[in-house]
Amino acid sequence: MARVRTRTRARLPVLELAPEAQRAPVWSRALGLAAVVLVGAWLGLLIVGNVPAQVGPMDTTMTLRPSLTGGTKINVSPLGALYLDTHTGPVRLDVNVDQLDPVRAQALVDHPERLSGLQDEVTRDVEHGTVDLAVRSCVAVVAGATALGLAVYRRPRRALAAGGLALTLLASSGATAYATWNPESVLEPRFSGLLSSAPALVGNARSIVTEFDVYQKELARLVTNVTKLYDVTSTLPAYSPDPATLRVLHVSDIHLNPASWKIIASLVEQYKVNVIVDSGDTMDHGTAAENGFLDPIADLGVPYVWVRGNHDSRTTQRYLQRMKNVHVLDDGRAETIGGLRFAGIGDPQFTPDRSVVPGGDAAEDRAGDRLATALREQRAAGTPVDVAIAHEPSAARMTDGEVPLVLAGHLHHEGTEILPHGTRLRIEGSTGGSGLRAVEGKYPDPIEASILYFDRDSRRLQAWDEIRLGGLGETTAEVSRHLPHDALDQRLRRGQPSGAPSPSPSPSPSGGRSGTASPPAP
Repeated sequence: MARVRTRTRARLPVLELAPEAQRAPVWSRALGLAAVVLVGAWLGLLIVGNVPAQVGPMDTTMTLRPSLTGGTKINVSPLGALYLDTHTGPVRLDVNVDQLDPVRAQALVDHPERLSGLQDEVTRDVEHGTVDLAVRSCVAVVAGATALGLAVYRRPRRALAAGGLALTLLASSGATAYATWNPESVLEPRFSGLLSSAPALVGNARSIVTEFDVYQKELARLVTNVTKLYDVTSTLPAYSPDPATLRVLHVSDIHLNPASWKIIASLVEQYKVNVIVDSGDTMDHGTAAENGFLDPIADLGVPYVWVRGNHDSRTTQRYLQRMKNVHVLDDGRAETIGGLRFAGIGDPQFTPDRSVVPGGDAAEDRAGDRLATALREQRAAGTPVDVAIAHEPSAARMTDGEVPLVLAGHLHHEGTEILPHGTRLRIEGSTGGSGLRAVEGKYPDPIEASILYFDRDSRRLQAWDEIRLGGLGETTAEVSRHLPHDALDQRLRRGQPSGAPSPSPSPSPSGGRSGTASPPAP
């Protein structure tokens, strides 16, 4: 009986699914393969598709990115981007300008005859970079698609098919870009960020083409001046401050000059600065696109006290308020920072386009009066302010008699004066060398900042060092020491000769000693 049952069971038919039922529809498999190819190729480009390339005196990074419209995007951080309709296709060429190489730029300065061949040199550099990018991109898309195909299908044949399709896709994209290449696109660029004002600054591309000799001379001057600014940042003098004093670095009117952060960081380290005070105009237009320029402040390592200038917007102010080490002072608000009590007010005017002439108008007077009222309230509450801050000197003068020292900027040249009721006004020059306008003139504007020394117990100003980088086309760094003698300051305020002894000398980059007296007040 058991044998019969076993034979019966053995004879039972085995049901099997037809091969067509086991497989997914053809369109589903094709769609899945296409997704693997696209995602794998994109990941490959993202991970290993970057090519560093030297283009003239600049270090750049070239990358291919998926795009629906194609074209070329040139990123010039933190100024913005330049868009060119160079081609149509599913890939876009991204060129990131990382930095200016001072060595290669200096070679152009030392040998001006090389500028005549700069155009050909840049063309060759771009061609070499493009060839390297094409080779690396092929390897990147094949490797990315093959690796993802192997992870998804676990079959070498399917993975190799994905890699081959990715290479075919890239090749067809390159062929499409070549067929639609538009060399005239350089004559009609689109700008974003601060570069949107570039045509007004250097002229449009057509004028550059038709007047290349003039543009070549301008290029030589710009390269020379930018190189000089890079040089002076490496020639700051060393100094050993007295550890028993409080040291405040006063900066102002940076105007979006990225070189300023390197200089400020060097001064903080060399002078062992306790607090940085920025009296405004850190930006140029106050747009949200400029906000990334402020990020290095978080890495300076000391408290950063800031008031709004007439080139800084409320957007700028809100961005800075979110930084942990930044203390934004406005509407007379007072705060004790680094052992000193500060109070400040933002500039009531916002004039990035210069449509309104800034100056001591009623708005500035009202702002200064509001700051003076806040200072009186602080003194009445038993918390007197040691240092007041305003961007415009006319607003700062309204605090006379309410605070020992008031700091300002705006004028792009430094000065000191004693106000009628005894308040000392210190006006800082431009720590950004007038910003992007620094390279427009015959010589780059100087970069200026000050180190203020305060007694730790009395919290009164004991001395200050004026720091001046650059000068009239020279790669120099000058530091001069000044003492707060009232009689001397009175003569300076009236524009009379000081008759004071020479200030204590400070080291210069050349190894000698330099010392200069304070200039007359503005």
